[in-house]
Amino acid sequence: QVQLVESGGGLVQAGGSLRLSCVGSGSILRFDVMGWYRQGPGKQRELVAVMTSGGGINMADSVKGRFTISRDNAKNRVYLQMNSLKPEDTAVYYCSSTGPGATSYWGQGIQVTVSS
Repeated sequence: QVQLVESGGGLVQAGGSLRLSCVGSGSILRFDVMGWYRQGPGKQRELVAVMTSGGGINMADSVKGRFTISRDNAKNRVYLQMNSLKPEDTAVYYCSSTGPGATSYWGQGIQVTVSS
């Protein structure tokens, strides 16, 4: 079994920062892609940022210049540094990973709330 566990969410004022962490564990030695999606109130789940094991990054335009994704392949960890947070960043953030055979895994989600 594979588990993804997120941490680091919470409540922050607009302009503040948070750092999300996700660790993957289980039967997979290395995830091909690790990253983050989010789902705001009344919205569909959307890509925030994902990173391949080789360092390739795909990031939403809405967070470019404010968010940074990084990962530790050896530890199956992925991080999301979120700066200059805006109220519209309020959402449940989900860690997502892709393993061998393009199988996708999801964490349970963590709340990020940005107050104005």
